[in-house]
Amino acid sequence: MFNLSYKTQKYMILFGFLTLPLALMAAFSLYPAAALFYFSLTDWDGVGFDQKFIGLTNYKDIFSNPEVFRAFRTNAYYFVGGLIQTAVALYFAVLLNGKLKGRHAFRVLLFLPYVLHSVATAIMFKNLYHAEYGSLNVVLEAIGLGSWQQAWLGNPDIVNVSLAFISMWKYFGLSMVIFIGALQSIPEDLYEAASIDGASGGQSFRFITLPSIRRVIELLLILTLTGALEAFDIPYIIMLGANGTSTFVIETVDMAFKYQNFGKASAMAVLLLLIVMIVIFVQRKFVFKGED
Repeated sequence: MFNLSYKTQKYMILFGFLTLPLALMAAFSLYPAAALFYFSLTDWDGVGFDQKFIGLTNYKDIFSNPEVFRAFRTNAYYFVGGLIQTAVALYFAVLLNGKLKGRHAFRVLLFLPYVLHSVATAIMFKNLYHAEYGSLNVVLEAIGLGSWQQAWLGNPDIVNVSLAFISMWKYFGLSMVIFIGALQSIPEDLYEAASIDGASGGQSFRFITLPSIRRVIELLLILTLTGALEAFDIPYIIMLGANGTSTFVIETVDMAFKYQNFGKASAMAVLLLLIVMIVIFVQRKFVFKGED
């Protein structure tokens, strides 16, 4: 090998380093995606290898059935909740990035919900929201707000709000930690110079903090959007999609495992992937236009 030219050695090293990552990507990303698209063109019940090719019939059935896309109304609750969560996380990140006493303990406490398993979180909130012995209604009664008691999971008007709050509570800590990391990367000299020039705290936040963490805000908005479109675990574990809580992913899972129509479920998964890609493209192209 030492008799080879420098250029040849460089290409051999690059090839060696790239082979394994590309092979893993092909095995666990590209091939499953291609297989998913192929399954979406078949009439397959998920058992055996009897896959009848039917072309775009599954896609035509999906677009001719508006009930499939009505599930996105449920996803909208998680998107709005995600936006509120991002704003509140930014507020707490700014607060805990300062010289607040005990800020490290508060960071840990607020981040802990993200560490909890989704099943444990769902079971905990299912008991919290219980109409009869749930701790939320018990506390409302104890503090004289008995009129606010609700069947939090039984009332179709508020059940999705209740479930979206669980998602906000769980992922709030992650957003806050990401914001804290971004805030700590901003040079203190900028704030000192702004203070000398007489800038207020609000002006420093508007003209220094926000522009400096714009990329992080963009990232979290993308995560919020994709997370809302892919909402599944919390509404499925707690409600199994009942009482108007079914999301698009729940509809896809039911199509595959409840109705044994893996071909149509694959087509729904492909459509969800395309929707996520299109929305992210529009967000980056138009919402954050002008960024280098």
